[in-house]
Amino acid sequence: MINVKTPEQIKKMMVAGRITGEALALAGEMVRPGITTKQLDSKIRAHIEKCGARPSFLGYGGFPASACISVNNEVIHGIPSGKVLEEGDIVKIDVGAYKDGFHGDSANTFAVGRISPEAQALIDATRESFYKGIEAIGIENARLGDIGHAIEQYVADRGYSVVRKYVGHGVGHDLHEDPNVPNYGTPGRGVRLCRGMVIAIEPMVNAGGYEVIERPDKWTVVTKDSSLSAHYEHTVALTADGPLLLTKVD
Repeated sequence: MINVKTPEQIKKMMVAGRITGEALALAGEMVRPGITTKQLDSKIRAHIEKCGARPSFLGYGGFPASACISVNNEVIHGIPSGKVLEEGDIVKIDVGAYKDGFHGDSANTFAVGRISPEAQALIDATRESFYKGIEAIGIENARLGDIGHAIEQYVADRGYSVVRKYVGHGVGHDLHEDPNVPNYGTPGRGVRLCRGMVIAIEPMVNAGGYEVIERPDKWTVVTKDSSLSAHYEHTVALTADGPLLLTKVD
């Protein structure tokens, strides 16, 4: 069941979203060669708790950290550790914060020092595919398939592939709510979009094939062909004035 939010609830979600976005931005500013993923996670948790919120991911399904931090061919759900980031890596940081009964959820991919032109192009395409999905929301009588198709088409035109096993989702009182929001689809198909829906749109884009596998830790997802992967996500509210990115901070 899709839980449509009232304007008052969306205002509360803006607070959770702002905390989420701030924590992600702070971690992004720390990304550099020589830092560990655990250090990034500690910064994220400290900021979220300083704001009177709690990390959405900590303990979720048994997840042992406050953020998912995934490097290079790791797609999502990487567990922060003593792993040291190296020049040329790309690191995906996925953050959630829970405040006053609502969650925010956001992710971005960061360059560690100087990266290859190929890695930068993948990051750029992933981010831009998200905004192509946002543009699709403006289609008259838009459906979820319009969002997914816009994302996949943009990615495929550049020789990349979208992950199919994992998708975006609704956000609200629960971190993951209905509906699922695939990064692929058929125009004019799927759930019709309506005012009050709040969804996490999150392209996960591989430089190679779309297939992924889970590591023995039962969390970290990697590309099957070991190609690089990038991730970009915002929590988006559908309002009378158009889509509102709740986790975007300037």
